[in-house]
Amino acid sequence: MKIEIIGAESLGVRGLCCFVTVAEQKILIDPGIALGFLRKGQAPHPAQVAEGEVIRGKIIQAWRLATDIVFSHFHGDHVPLVNANPYQLDAALVADLNPGVRIWTKSPDFLTAKERKRSAALKERLDARWQEGTPGVGPLRFSVPVPHGEKTERNERVIMTRIEDDTVFVHTSDIQLLDDDTVDLVLEWQPDILLAGGPPLYLEQLSSKLRNRAWQNAVRLAGSMDILILDHHLMRSLEGLQWLDSLLFKSGRRALCAADFMGAPRRLLEAERKTLYEKIPVPLGWHQDYAEGKATTKGFQAFFFPRVEKS
Repeated sequence: MKIEIIGAESLGVRGLCCFVTVAEQKILIDPGIALGFLRKGQAPHPAQVAEGEVIRGKIIQAWRLATDIVFSHFHGDHVPLVNANPYQLDAALVADLNPGVRIWTKSPDFLTAKERKRSAALKERLDARWQEGTPGVGPLRFSVPVPHGEKTERNERVIMTRIEDDTVFVHTSDIQLLDDDTVDLVLEWQPDILLAGGPPLYLEQLSSKLRNRAWQNAVRLAGSMDILILDHHLMRSLEGLQWLDSLLFKSGRRALCAADFMGAPRRLLEAERKTLYEKIPVPLGWHQDYAEGKATTKGFQAFFFPRVEKS
């Protein structure tokens, strides 16, 4: 089994996209990208936009090769969009690249009203064989829809993916480690390697109770597998990076972010957006010009920093 994490916050963008090769299957999971349209009143810095262009290109290339594509849910950092903003993946860029590819999604019964609209638009735009609410094929299996974060009556749902070969790899998208039952289900799957969205510590409204629950669940997971990769919401702040390194120390096991797993520098560009603006001035009106095709990221492409080294 070969696992490539293409996009995640520690790699410079919002998302949790990976490409898994097992035997004859090439499985692309959550092929979306975003940059956080506004973060504390600031639009993405052009250095972030440049990194997003690179990762978007990698997702498009993986889409060409995939035998199977998984949408865990229909948020804009996990799927292409028909009405994408300039920092996301426009469905038009992949619409005709891989005719008849299988796309796996959760059952329509678990779609929110917004997800239904996005799903319908993508079905109309993409040439694919849609597999909705099915258990999988070959080494590919899916969970029942589980909470997107904390379990509430109105909470959105995501599907988790299990791929088994000589190794068991599990992708859990936006579970955020905030629901004990979901973590129990992950543990029942007995992964060797887990890629999960960690808790959103950057949100001030995240209670101390939920923070503690996420920590305890992270400790449970770290002690039960060879490699635990936590990223996504967790890596939207430098506090998340410190939290991960504390987990590594606490567990004595391999707790990594996506960049660590890929042997790449840690580039928490959203967390460092303010610093990027301070270090690299942005011309007035650049974002509007970029959206209209009048400006490019040329001149910003060398500034993929700050690069936060592992402690």
